[in-house]
Amino acid sequence: MTPREEQVDLYHEEAVADPYRWLEATEDPRTRAWIAAQNRATESFLKAVSSRESIRARLTELWDYPRAGVPWQRGESWFQFRNSGLQNQAVLYVMDEPDQPGRILVDPNQLSKAGTVALTGAEVSRDGRLLAYATSAAGSDWLSWRVRDVTSGDDLPDLIEWSKFCTASWLRDGTGFTYSALDPPASGEEYLAESRTPRVLLHLLGSRQDRDRLLYSAPDHPEWLPSAAVTEDGRFVVIHISSGTSRENRIEVLDLEQPDSVPRPLVGDFTSAVEVVTNVGSRFYLLTDHQAERQRLVAVDLDHPERSRWHEVIPETEATLIRVDHFGGRLVCHYLQNAHSRLVMHHLDGRRLGEIPLPEMVTVTGLSGRVESQRTHFSVSNFTQSSSIWSHDLETARTVLVQGPQAAVDSDSSVTEQVFVPSADGTPIPMFLTRRRDVVPSGDVPVLLYGYGGFNHPVTPAFSVPERVWVERGGLLAVANLRGGGEFGRSWHDAGRLARKQNVFDDFCGCARWLATSGWSRAERIAINGASNGGLLVGACLVQHPELFGAAVPEVGVLDMLRFDKFTIGWAWTSDYGDPRDPTQYRWLRSYSPLHNVRPGVSYPPTMVMTGDHDDRVMPGHSFKFAATLQAAQEGPAPILIRVETSAGHGLGKPTEKSIAERTDFLAFLEHSLGMSGT
Repeated sequence: MTPREEQVDLYHEEAVADPYRWLEATEDPRTRAWIAAQNRATESFLKAVSSRESIRARLTELWDYPRAGVPWQRGESWFQFRNSGLQNQAVLYVMDEPDQPGRILVDPNQLSKAGTVALTGAEVSRDGRLLAYATSAAGSDWLSWRVRDVTSGDDLPDLIEWSKFCTASWLRDGTGFTYSALDPPASGEEYLAESRTPRVLLHLLGSRQDRDRLLYSAPDHPEWLPSAAVTEDGRFVVIHISSGTSRENRIEVLDLEQPDSVPRPLVGDFTSAVEVVTNVGSRFYLLTDHQAERQRLVAVDLDHPERSRWHEVIPETEATLIRVDHFGGRLVCHYLQNAHSRLVMHHLDGRRLGEIPLPEMVTVTGLSGRVESQRTHFSVSNFTQSSSIWSHDLETARTVLVQGPQAAVDSDSSVTEQVFVPSADGTPIPMFLTRRRDVVPSGDVPVLLYGYGGFNHPVTPAFSVPERVWVERGGLLAVANLRGGGEFGRSWHDAGRLARKQNVFDDFCGCARWLATSGWSRAERIAINGASNGGLLVGACLVQHPELFGAAVPEVGVLDMLRFDKFTIGWAWTSDYGDPRDPTQYRWLRSYSPLHNVRPGVSYPPTMVMTGDHDDRVMPGHSFKFAATLQAAQEGPAPILIRVETSAGHGLGKPTEKSIAERTDFLAFLEHSLGMSGT
């Protein structure tokens, strides 16, 4: 058992014990020894699972297929991320045309023998001559930006450090770019320090970072998170400012043609979600949920930005408008209809031009194009088929397949359907079910139930090699669209956050009950999984209703709801969770905090907690303390394990080798826990 210490905190006159507080210090020798011991115990358990090596072999075989991102054009050159199959990191290529082999521009696999340095940002100047690229190490959110000459492949002397949560945006003439940065953390606190008070800066090529021009900061509002983008015409810097992770934001605009210009408010408050799509001179087109539950497009004059003068261009529809792009003089609108994609084209004046044809129940990703070009590219995928890349001519409305699915799977051998499941209050919850065609309801089908339910983030169809292997081996994959997500607009998100967060857990448990009573399965054959906010989901449901599940795997989860705000970017999540310093909101959080609702003497189902020791998004101490608490409380014989990936973080840039090892253990644990025979 993990040693306990006498640590008691007072929250609004309530004493709360935190006996495993010492595990928050990830680099402490005692914690490192605990991690090593836990990993040994987990490895010993998994080593005895007979199907583990066959799972590893099939994952490796299926993972080994060529993958490519959507190509994009800058100047006369095209750029694309590619992975030949088992490369640890995707490689950036440059081509003369999008269908050519091209040449390597940046290969992050050369930056680390273990493949733990990832290329996490790539922004090309408008003329295609220069690349600003960001790398991150060991899964960290910290970014280091460098500049590479596209023709020669040589790096310039420029180096930007301590950047986070941003992209680079080039000035139109390519002499510099905007980015966001924070003050350097104290030595030894790089992974736990709070990420507050970022600044927007302009870096001019050839200058030192300490001489970069400050474009925007709000020192009196350390919770404001600004990011910047230069408009396509090069005239303005648009500064998007959110308060933490709140959906609502404000927009300020800096006119680069005016030497002494300061940012001017385009949207000066936090009462709605707004995003600049494009501009024509000082007329800005905004995607917003102001007076539009599922978002609409409006035009706003910078000189008269008051809401009473906003002009509606594309009205709200029954589908959720999640993105608008300005390509070829047209507006390409990406809608979610029952959590899958539709693409609709409009003129700048709002006239509808028609839809871009898509297969059924797919997700569109990577939409790319240019204002001056009629050609756009995008990728589609679903649960049964890996990504395919398409090209669409906006003038002729002709859509062409550029690259078909490359994974060696028979997509016709499996099928996806969408069902609607009642939650505790009767709200219908959409859920995708994917299975082999020969798998039918028997009351005994092993189920992997996945969910997220938070931060206005939509969960949509996507291809996953581990999930494909699960389906191949006879499992049912169930993916739920829970309240708190972004599938159905503002009220759907609001119904799953703050005082209503319990709705998310009720939705997920409702899905599990439906799977156990609809003829598909039974509780002992249902496993639940989610990551980050989804790890909170799994942890909360596990401690509230252990009888509903045969196994649980919370990954990189937010599990201590009384201290989540004290590390890294955790303070920003109060927009969805609430603030433990507020007495009323503390009660919400205390009522479902997974760590604080584990009950001694309860028989919990088999559980494997998963995290990375360098996670600087959700501090790994969440997972450490939760695992230790569950292990101490467990009454039954089921194992309570924790798997800690070393030199890994929240998931960003995880090497393929580590991903295969991790998913092997994930599936092996599920098969053993649910009593699947395996091969």
